[in-house]
Amino acid sequence: MPRADEIDAADGAVLAAVVAALPDPVIVTDRTGAVLAFNDPALSAWPGLGKGRPLSLAVRSPEVLGAVDRLQRGERRASAHYAERVPVERIYEVVLSVVEVRTADGIAPTFLLAFRDRTEQHRLDMMRVDFVANASHELRTPLASLLGFIETLQGPAREDAAARERFLQIMRQQAQRMARLIDDLLSLSRVEMAEHRRPETPVDLAAIAGQMVDTLRPLADERDVVIAFSAPPGGAVVPGDRDDLMRVAENLIENAIKYGQSGGRVDVSVVIEDESPGRPQAVLAVRDYGPGIAPEHVPRLTERFYRVDTGQSRGQGGTGLGLALVKHAVNRHRGRLAIESRLGEGATFRVLLPVGEVLSRA
Repeated sequence: MPRADEIDAADGAVLAAVVAALPDPVIVTDRTGAVLAFNDPALSAWPGLGKGRPLSLAVRSPEVLGAVDRLQRGERRASAHYAERVPVERIYEVVLSVVEVRTADGIAPTFLLAFRDRTEQHRLDMMRVDFVANASHELRTPLASLLGFIETLQGPAREDAAARERFLQIMRQQAQRMARLIDDLLSLSRVEMAEHRRPETPVDLAAIAGQMVDTLRPLADERDVVIAFSAPPGGAVVPGDRDDLMRVAENLIENAIKYGQSGGRVDVSVVIEDESPGRPQAVLAVRDYGPGIAPEHVPRLTERFYRVDTGQSRGQGGTGLGLALVKHAVNRHRGRLAIESRLGEGATFRVLLPVGEVLSRA
């Protein structure tokens, strides 16, 4: 059972070089399960790894530890499935092999664990299933409407100019609804597939929110809603994906305008605050003064196609996917979405994102 300092120098150098060169996470342990070596992808996935420390302290998977146990009992090769759901979903196929190394006392076995990331493949498979199930359900009604109007225009209303104009307008609205639905489904699937990869490009959350306020101001004016915007003078730079954060700001502000319209006002703000000493976070808050949301609905708002009022949502052009997209985009940034609301007092949606270097490796 070699320790790191007992492995022959030549064998140790080769083993370390091979492990470091591999693109997927790789961990090497001794027969007791103590870690001997690992590469950067492994450390990124499991920050608790440390030489000489038990593997079980970092990789807390009964299946993986069970496969290590099978090697300890004499098997030369084993495999396992590793799945992690928090903070984001990650799925690995793990292959474990026995690697012989030279020590001062002769030849001794070490265990090499190679992790193949199957997260994207899993999500792609789920995306196909979800797309067929969700799209077929949500598209059934507008498609039925289109077919009904087409049959009417080809039959009884063939010569009725007024009916034709009215039906064509409705058909246009239904086609736009289907286009929005497909666009949102594809956007949501894209965000979900990349959710396990944390973005690292510096982006200014305040600038993004300000740009989206300007973009949506005509919609607010059309509905007699005043938008108030505030942000720190120096901005609020976070590691992020600009497109994802644009969609987050767009969905939250547009929802506040549409569903909080009766309040006549929407407040959008970006601030920097300390989650704890030395751990600043950027907070995007969007508040409306509309009818508010009943407490029983709040926990389910980010579910796909969940609507508090189905008729109102569809009447406003909603697809039921906006807040689901927001949730997954925020998860990808290792942030948090907080929703506060009381009936008759409006609703506040807060997106909390870690700032700069305080982000832990994942």
